[in-house]
Amino acid sequence: MDSTPIGTGPALDFIRERIADDLAAGRNGSRVATRFPPEPNGYLHIGHAKSICLNFGVAQEFGGTCNLRFDDTNPTKEDVEYVESIEEDVRWLGFAWSGLHFASDYFEQLYEYAVHLITRGLAYVDSQNADEMRRNRGTLTEPGTDSPNRNRSVAENLDLFARMRAGAFEDGAHVLRAKIDMASPNINMRDPVLYRIRRAHHHRTGDAWCIYPMYDFAHPPSDAIERITHSLCTLEFEDHRPLYDWLIENLPVPARPRQIEFARLNLTYTIMSKRKLLELVQEGHVTGWDDPRMPTIVGMRRRGYTPGAIRAFCERIGVAKRENTVDVAQLEHAVREDLNAHARRVMGVLRPLRVVIENYPETKTEEVDVINNPEDASAGTRKVPFSRVLYIERDDFREDPPKKFFRLAPGREVRLRCAYFITCTGVTKDPATGEITELTCTYDPATRGGDAVDGRKVKATLHWVSAAHAVDAEVRLYDRLFTAEEPGASGDYRTDLNPASLEVVRDAKIEPSLRSAPVGARVQFERIGYFCVDRDSTPSRPVFNRTVTLKDSWAKIESRR
Repeated sequence: MDSTPIGTGPALDFIRERIADDLAAGRNGSRVATRFPPEPNGYLHIGHAKSICLNFGVAQEFGGTCNLRFDDTNPTKEDVEYVESIEEDVRWLGFAWSGLHFASDYFEQLYEYAVHLITRGLAYVDSQNADEMRRNRGTLTEPGTDSPNRNRSVAENLDLFARMRAGAFEDGAHVLRAKIDMASPNINMRDPVLYRIRRAHHHRTGDAWCIYPMYDFAHPPSDAIERITHSLCTLEFEDHRPLYDWLIENLPVPARPRQIEFARLNLTYTIMSKRKLLELVQEGHVTGWDDPRMPTIVGMRRRGYTPGAIRAFCERIGVAKRENTVDVAQLEHAVREDLNAHARRVMGVLRPLRVVIENYPETKTEEVDVINNPEDASAGTRKVPFSRVLYIERDDFREDPPKKFFRLAPGREVRLRCAYFITCTGVTKDPATGEITELTCTYDPATRGGDAVDGRKVKATLHWVSAAHAVDAEVRLYDRLFTAEEPGASGDYRTDLNPASLEVVRDAKIEPSLRSAPVGARVQFERIGYFCVDRDSTPSRPVFNRTVTLKDSWAKIESRR
């Protein structure tokens, strides 16, 4: 059970200050109501997590409500699969919505609102094709040109719009546009499209509609219908706010929500574009949306990230008014911090080297007590089997050790975690390759538990696994998907893919307590990193995904460069 408190709240940012001011002034009946409005056309990523934490977080902090509303206005790209995954992501992050809604819930009402605009002379049916509309829209420095259909009568517009709904026209034959100002310096106000004809099966309404509202039209009245008080959007919608306000002012809606924009999340070594993430999946650069290297919430969950860590990260980076880029190391730090407090310590050897303790009885097996988590005394201890033949990490031995290498070497004594002191007495090699295949050691029986009675010290403590009790496991070592801080900055983002983003270790040895670890269980392999049990695990062959290393090794690599 994730125990990190939700909505503990950072210092007031500009959004929270504005909400506090509204409450102090008694606006909206002293209510706070927000919403998270994803389009169900893909899987959510860490950027959406920031928006989820903001929308649900401020509602909790101010004693308000937060709806989950799906913007399902484009049936060609949407699917119930995405709806279900988004609901699961929100729940997993630790939030519960006050109401579950869909823009399609309001299709009939939105149609009536469009008719209202036509009746008031504020909307018209345009029969230009897409190229003509694009040419006539103007540029950032030149005004647009009125459509030849702009002055159609109200009666003609009502008739055409009704026939559009009835399916009398082909896709693209007509659109409904707002009649605002083709000379506006804000291109979004140059008679924006409100409805288009699109014959496509909708995942909720089936074939009941062949016209669908544009997002910019559906969003403001949907907010108003739900009596949202603060519509929190990312900065790309800043230029759309005048249209939002225009629609709220010119429609007979039951509330007057207020749109506030904040900077979206940009992370180093990460892409957030849904299109590019889809390309990664379709082109086979990753195994799917839940590949642990993906910045999707399902990918991070499979990798072993915790909801508490993601919430803590989102709170820590705060809410900004202008675009910025956050170092992904901050996210990794939040994950380490959370797992350090909660993950059980276990022993696993990724690249095993056989060790025979020659003075230990051949048939003897004993159990040593190992601390489960030094950060949590209530986690207690567990029994780990110890025997004559062990596995240690191959990198923990050097036949000719360099300076400052304090681990095992010929004639050197080291500590085995929670067990005994051992000393290397011999090395066995493959005669054909010269590779070290086995070490011979002796142990000191008086050092049981890892301390010497005579007070002598050793400079290294190694983790280990009893060979007779070891469980074979597959360990997937995940690293960052891109090698460039800003993927694609110098061209195609694919050229920045990290060829070493995944290394699969197929012959790892882990302690027997992990044999039955459930999918999703998070542990720390001592001295190696944090890992999570993957869904590909079986009782006969567990599979672990590396969540994050114990230290930020990437920063060290970058500094050497």
